[in-house]
Amino acid sequence: MLERIHEALKRDAVDEALALAQDWVAQAPDDAQAQRALSTALAQAGDVAAALVALDQAILLAPEDAGLHFERAALLLRSRDNDAARDALGQSLGLDPNHLPSYLVQAQIALARGDIAEAERLSRTAARIDPEHPRLAALDALLALRGGDADRALALASAASAKVTDDPQLLSVLGFGYLAKRHWAFAEQAFRRVSELLPDARALRPLLAQLAAAQGRMDEAADLVAPLLEDEATATAALRRVGGLYALQAGRTDQALEQLRRALAAGPDRAVLQGLMQLWRERDDRDEAQATLEAALATHRDAGDLWAARLALETPGTAEGEQVLERWLGAMPDFVPALETAMFQRDRAADLEGAGRFAARLLELQPAHPAAGQFLAESLLAGDPDAAVNRARAAVAAQASEETRTPMRGWLGRLLDRAGRPADALAQWRSLHAEFGANRLALPVLAPAPDAGWPALSTPVPGTGHPILLWGLPGSGIERVVDTLAAGPMLRDRFSDQAPADPLAAPASAHALRDGTLAPAQLVEQWRAQLPARGIADGNVIDWLTWWDNALLLALRPHLPEGLLMVAVRDPRDMLLDWLASGSPVPLALDDPDTAAAWLAQGLEQLADLHEQDLYPHLLMRLDGVLDAPAQLAAVVGQALGVQLPPPPPAPRRMPPGRWRAYADLLAGPFAHLAPVAARLGYPDA
Repeated sequence: MLERIHEALKRDAVDEALALAQDWVAQAPDDAQAQRALSTALAQAGDVAAALVALDQAILLAPEDAGLHFERAALLLRSRDNDAARDALGQSLGLDPNHLPSYLVQAQIALARGDIAEAERLSRTAARIDPEHPRLAALDALLALRGGDADRALALASAASAKVTDDPQLLSVLGFGYLAKRHWAFAEQAFRRVSELLPDARALRPLLAQLAAAQGRMDEAADLVAPLLEDEATATAALRRVGGLYALQAGRTDQALEQLRRALAAGPDRAVLQGLMQLWRERDDRDEAQATLEAALATHRDAGDLWAARLALETPGTAEGEQVLERWLGAMPDFVPALETAMFQRDRAADLEGAGRFAARLLELQPAHPAAGQFLAESLLAGDPDAAVNRARAAVAAQASEETRTPMRGWLGRLLDRAGRPADALAQWRSLHAEFGANRLALPVLAPAPDAGWPALSTPVPGTGHPILLWGLPGSGIERVVDTLAAGPMLRDRFSDQAPADPLAAPASAHALRDGTLAPAQLVEQWRAQLPARGIADGNVIDWLTWWDNALLLALRPHLPEGLLMVAVRDPRDMLLDWLASGSPVPLALDDPDTAAAWLAQGLEQLADLHEQDLYPHLLMRLDGVLDAPAQLAAVVGQALGVQLPPPPPAPRRMPPGRWRAYADLLAGPFAHLAPVAARLGYPDA
């Protein structure tokens, strides 16, 4: 329908376009696109006031659609003088080829229907008539915004505003320019002035609410849309959605529940469902959740998000959960997320045949489905390893993007290992490391021990907190310890884009301490100074480090004696194999196993020194045999700290302890580097 309307408008068949748009609105009064098309047709017919009414209704139906607000700004150019607009359209029919308003009006109509090239052509023609006209500057600013050039739009609109003050369109352009640059406060100031100038600015309320929310003022955002929600004429489902979400973030749970429930009744929406699920969990109101979702499913049986939410109310593996899943599959038999859920459910229930059946169906629908390809290969492994490997290679080859192919290649290596093909597995892993080595970090050079020995370990000062420094070399399984400690004051920001810029961020700090260019007290002071910005006020923190060097003890022994170093460790040869197979949290380059093993041995030798000489308060967590046992892992970590911890969530399985022995010949040289430190740490020679 939209294409037919736009095609009629391009032919100047305005009556035909208007009739089509009116029919569309009559058939779908709650469709924002229908109201938008009607507004465009009315604008081209010269009825700007009616066009604004239709566009305002579209905004109420889709309050988060910035394009609607943008089109409203274009209409404002003519909203103050409808007669002049009609005259301009008359002139555009050929009465006066040098009549500037006719070109401006036609350009705005072209903008409204998305014909940017035509709008730009009309702008160039208008510029030959009066290049300094402020209305032309406003049009060019709108075109700049459409083209993504917010800086040019702001410059044009600012210059024009100096000549024509308090113009709603120019102010709107300024607002959208600031919005594009994420200058929320300036955008809000511009749009608030627009709302003061216009007699009916209801359509601006959702935009002002959005800007208040962007600045963290959720109460104000909820208040701005509240009057629109109290009026049934303006309380659309989309507006109830945003109003409910603002109320939820403002902590107004009753208001949020009412609006989100009514929004859900109009149709399923993921954000609405997530908000309702949160509210029901907080209220522990399973009965209302079940009743509300069942009522929604009665009218929307093909809504996958509704079924997923309904299934989430049941405990996995229970008869009730299986019943809901069967109903979902009955309603949506070819819906990929439903089939995926069923496949994973069968896998958790150890029903390999059932998991394989759903995997096969998924591959019929999506031949490159990664998880389904893995399930089918895994299901063949016990009975026919060769067939499993062939299926796995086919699954990897079916991936169209490197983003999905890369993790599948790592999995293929692990499957080759379990299929008893260590040489093929090692070749697979080495090819991955070689391919991505250029994008990895160089192995940091460790500092030698100080010639004059270590400074004395000072006495902790009472009330200074008890910080924990957490660290593990590649292959140690440290990331599973992090998962186990996630409920505490755990800081993972060193592994993110918001990493703190303290001395513990760079291995060079160890060498600076060693050669005296960094004062030991300064390192600790700078680390402490960053903690409040990282959300830690009392010094009690678990700081996951990206690296460790015993040279840090030059600062920690005298200036952070209250700290505790927690280190994860496994058999060094298993660590090297795990690093080859699964990579590491810190993306370190593994150019070849021999170099990696020599570097790993140096780090473990430092760890053995620290442990044997008790150089700093520390806990050595041996994770051999517990990485794939969440309850046992939680017990090991909790026992080290003297607390009880819940098991971490499941994670992909690692290779079993002692698996290095299957690679003893293939990696004889690298393992020779690791044998001495393995013995120091108490691991057997063979």
